[in-house]
Amino acid sequence: MAIHPAPQARRSDPSPVVDGPWRDPSLDPEVRVADLAARMTLEEKAAQLYGIWVGADAEGDGVAPHQNDMVDPVDLEDITTRGLGQLTRPFGSAPVDPGVGAVSLARAQARIVEAGRFGVPALAHEECLAGFTAWGATAYPVPLAWGAAWDPELVAEMAHRIGSDMRSVGVHQGLAPVLDVVRDLRWGRVEETIGEDPYLVATIGTAYVRGLESSGVVATLKHFAGYSASAGARNLSPVRAGAREMADVILPPFEMAVREGGPRSVMHSYAEIDGVPVAADPALLTGLLRDTWGFTGTVVADYFGIGFLETLHRVAENRGDAARLALKAGVDVELPTVRSYGDELVAAVRAGLVAEELVDRALRRVLLQKCELGLLDPDRETLPAALDGVDPERARGTVDLDPPRNRALARLLAERSCVLLSNPGGALPLAGTGRIAVVGPRADDPLAMLGCYSFPSHVGVQHPDAPMGIVVPTVLEALREEFPGVDVGHAQGCEVDGTDASGIEDAAALAAGADVCVAVLGDRAGLFGRGTSGEGCDAADLALPGLQGDLLDALLATGTPVVLVLLTGRTYALGGWADRLAGCVQAFFPGEEGGPALAGVLSGRVNPSGRLPLGVPRDPGGQPWTYLQPPLGRANGVSNLDPTPLHPFGHGLSYTSFAWEADADAPAELPTDGETDLAITVRNTGDRDGAEVVQLYVHDPVAQTTRPEVRLIGYARVPLAAGESRRVGFRFHADLASFTGAGGRRIVEPGGLELRFATSSDLADVKHTVRLRLTGPERTVDHRRRMVCDVSVDAPAVRR
Repeated sequence: MAIHPAPQARRSDPSPVVDGPWRDPSLDPEVRVADLAARMTLEEKAAQLYGIWVGADAEGDGVAPHQNDMVDPVDLEDITTRGLGQLTRPFGSAPVDPGVGAVSLARAQARIVEAGRFGVPALAHEECLAGFTAWGATAYPVPLAWGAAWDPELVAEMAHRIGSDMRSVGVHQGLAPVLDVVRDLRWGRVEETIGEDPYLVATIGTAYVRGLESSGVVATLKHFAGYSASAGARNLSPVRAGAREMADVILPPFEMAVREGGPRSVMHSYAEIDGVPVAADPALLTGLLRDTWGFTGTVVADYFGIGFLETLHRVAENRGDAARLALKAGVDVELPTVRSYGDELVAAVRAGLVAEELVDRALRRVLLQKCELGLLDPDRETLPAALDGVDPERARGTVDLDPPRNRALARLLAERSCVLLSNPGGALPLAGTGRIAVVGPRADDPLAMLGCYSFPSHVGVQHPDAPMGIVVPTVLEALREEFPGVDVGHAQGCEVDGTDASGIEDAAALAAGADVCVAVLGDRAGLFGRGTSGEGCDAADLALPGLQGDLLDALLATGTPVVLVLLTGRTYALGGWADRLAGCVQAFFPGEEGGPALAGVLSGRVNPSGRLPLGVPRDPGGQPWTYLQPPLGRANGVSNLDPTPLHPFGHGLSYTSFAWEADADAPAELPTDGETDLAITVRNTGDRDGAEVVQLYVHDPVAQTTRPEVRLIGYARVPLAAGESRRVGFRFHADLASFTGAGGRRIVEPGGLELRFATSSDLADVKHTVRLRLTGPERTVDHRRRMVCDVSVDAPAVRR
């Protein structure tokens, strides 16, 4: 649609738009929507409940399996006479200049307006997982890198920029953020998540929601809920999570985002939880989301998810039955294209199989959102102001979706997300002299920086003759720029996941003749088996893909110091090399500026401050495991398998050093509804500017249900110049220690607690412990509980 203007469509009745109170912006939205809905035929109502994906491929050559099963030919000229709910990915289906796309989208909207009786435009949505998924748009670091940065404010700023770019070309809704909590590192979509801890996911994800919504774009929480807990880490596999895992791990990020972020849309998960597909679960989509949490926006289907009720889950007899189940559960909009909510739904309503009240309920929500976006107003903007009156070809090159300020922000986030895992011999930062061998399949490939939902990886790979649209320096290019006077040689060594070992010997020879070897290994993001990371690219184990482990062994055997740089969408087992590496840096698909960011970390121009959003395993097997383990889930004498990670959640090193000092102790006792202030003073005791990440964990020694050994409840990223100190305050409320008790209710239980200030989730990294006892009655709490630990960071003080 952004490439080819939609066919000309005309109202069968050439009369003007049906007028009425619904067109009066001064009236209450509920009044306007009720008036408009009352004037609509059943076909016109249903038309507001689905999208159309012009770019979908009925032959099955698109990005997704089953797509060919779900896509029916659509006659746009006919279907838009009824009106249209959404336009699916007008920019994200093929390479198109954004100026041309904006004009084409506006013209398509004009035809939709002209075709229907009411002249209501469609709502246009796009993916925006790590930037606007459009040709030429900034490719930011993936969400796992956001988690590694531990910087909600920076993520909020990025989201605002993404939303502003989307709005500038006529897009209304973004399908992000992903709030799934990692439960198994083998799952292919780990790169799309923020990490393995619900508090980190919740706070970073909520910041993204605020940023996107502040630009006027509708944020869409996904995938609600349970998707990441799939059995065997297989995409779309059944979820067998218990009620407590759902309540205490899976749901809190969505709960916080709804309560504190203000999202206007939620996307249902593909998952089935204990045999009930989410798309057909009214207890989750209506009872919890709306009746309990108070969500008032739209629930949209994950792509083809309503059809999957019939074809994959087999809980629906036919398309009309799938529509019945989804509408009853609370799914308002069918995406990406019409299958069940069109003629099949109309027929089911007329046959008495689906209550029209369910259609009306969804219609009200959809129209209220369109009203809020100004799409019901007669004087709405029909074309972005900068392009008004411009034809598509004259618009080419007039819209810049990757301006310098975006790239600067992408660079800053990439720099803050790089994690220094180890530096045992002080090989880092590199001296910048002699010869450097840069080796590995990720060293000189721009796509090594990008996740599976970046435009070049998601769509561009299907158009190999089209230019990438953005400049993405590789690690090799960035290192040569960082060290202009140094001999920087390169050898690929092997492919990411191939079986050809012929290049390993040459790579080892290059390393043997160098003063230091930088081995750049990792993933290739892709979709449905076309990558080693990404949607549908699940891993059998956590060994480095392909022959990369063999390559690393060969490099280490040369005796040259080897610094490992990982560009991945998950963490891989590094225990076999941990005591032989001269240094190790982890980056999670750091975006278009990831190469220069990594070069800066390696040179010392950037002092690394990233911290792990998920642990680095020691061995390739033994999954699933995250740090949120009760005692029996940790290393113990009843099993010969030790799941302890090589590097724990929250771990990360710096080129400077920090000293921590407890500022004041908490009271010995605190009521179960009380709160208290805690503080720690952090000093940069080294000779470089840097940033420490202060983490606060709760340990509950005895509880009525088994509890994780520790659980994150607060954190602060604290920048400090050399010699500076800052006091960091945390307001602890007893609600932050709540959990799902034996009776199935969320409670705050009286008893002892330990609040641990630490640099990671590992007990060895605890800097200070506050012991207190919660007193008084056991309290039952709900979604109105205190979910955020308020943090304050004082102005820096300098030791004289």
